[in-house]
Amino acid sequence: MILMLPLALLANGIAAGVLLGGELGVVPYFKSLPVDRYIHAHTFVTGRYDPFQPICMLITVILDITIAVTTAQPAVRLLCVAAVLAILCVIGVARTRTARMARWLKKADPAALPADFDPVAFRTSWSTWNRRRVGLGVAAFACNVAAAGVLL
Repeated sequence: MILMLPLALLANGIAAGVLLGGELGVVPYFKSLPVDRYIHAHTFVTGRYDPFQPICMLITVILDITIAVTTAQPAVRLLCVAAVLAILCVIGVARTRTARMARWLKKADPAALPADFDPVAFRTSWSTWNRRRVGLGVAAFACNVAAAGVLL
């Protein structure tokens, strides 16, 4: 466990940092773009995080489960389980919402968008789901930091 928690903190911190950085910098930029440039920018940016970010989340889940199973300290176990649940929710939101939307954009032709496509509603929806991922990712990181604090 001596190495597992620092590695979980590292992987979780990278994933949470990427999510938070995107929310603070990328999302406002996306909202400022005209639709055609938004589609190109979104497709370019979102593809850059794969597979690195999902691997960081998977590492976090595996390490936190291992720590929760092997630790003798109930507080650490609870915090690691909470971190796992939060990361699994991040993954769930990504798989069912944001990644699905990103795949749709990747296939979209900015010059021939469907007549019912509402770029403001699309961006608002994506941003809302992304913000939820950010909150969950940061919450998982806070749980891992607290678990480390209990061990110190």
